[in-house]
Amino acid sequence: MKKLLYLLMVISLVSCCKGKEDGTITGNKDSIVVDSNNINVSILIDLSDRIDPNTNPNPTMQYFQRDTEYIKAIEKGFLNHIKSKRIITYDDQMQVFFNPEPSDPKINDFTKELKVSFNKDVPKRYFDSVDKKYAELPLNIYQSAIKDGKFVGSDIWEFFKNKVNDYCIKQDKRNILFILTDGYMYHENTKFAEGSKTSYLTTKLIKANNLTTSNFKNTIEKKGYGFVKANDDLKNLEVIVLGINPEKGNPFEEAVIKEYWENWFKEMKIKKYQIKSADLPSNLEPIILKTISGK
Repeated sequence: MKKLLYLLMVISLVSCCKGKEDGTITGNKDSIVVDSNNINVSILIDLSDRIDPNTNPNPTMQYFQRDTEYIKAIEKGFLNHIKSKRIITYDDQMQVFFNPEPSDPKINDFTKELKVSFNKDVPKRYFDSVDKKYAELPLNIYQSAIKDGKFVGSDIWEFFKNKVNDYCIKQDKRNILFILTDGYMYHENTKFAEGSKTSYLTTKLIKANNLTTSNFKNTIEKKGYGFVKANDDLKNLEVIVLGINPEKGNPFEEAVIKEYWENWFKEMKIKKYQIKSADLPSNLEPIILKTISGK
């Protein structure tokens, strides 16, 4: 009789905690529900002079225009993901960040509008609302920044040090951070070195470190060059860098920039990352959509 009672208890426990095929663990009302199919998408925009069409012109397609198209593709992938789920499982969000925040209050207002979240109670028209916001507001942000002309740089290092955990990582979601930048990292308030590592990367530093030949990887490894580690454990964050755009004159500059970023991500235990050059949006959109879908 004792064995029978024990067997019934085991069967009951297994039935209570049985997982669904979509990765959701279900149980009684006190159980923790985990749905890895919920996503938290963040976009960190570098509003330095890289976006200025006068300083960095591109006759094919200006860099700020490429950025806005990248953002549209990210939003498209985000909405596609949500539409692929059952309404009852909606628990997804997307937002845009800058670091530091622009002085123009209009830009900060636009940013608030671009923070969107979906749950099972959102009406169907909310999709159109989000689509409209992401079709208009990003361009307004870039135009305002260019018109203002006060390009203070982008403190990406400080963002990873003090903000990425709070802003971009939710424990119950798949966290994806897109960074729109040319790959150089510099801000006057966060410029320092620890040994041979630095919190910044400029074309001047690349030249000073003699990273201008095909032997640059060996030089980086031997001298210990790279970014100072800004965070200890970001294994719950996926990062996609879009827009790497090296200055002309050094044929190895782009590869050096990517090496710095890749080594930095590995040191911060980021397992999934991509680093893409400033290509036309039509070429990068399939990559963006595939990344968000997780397929």
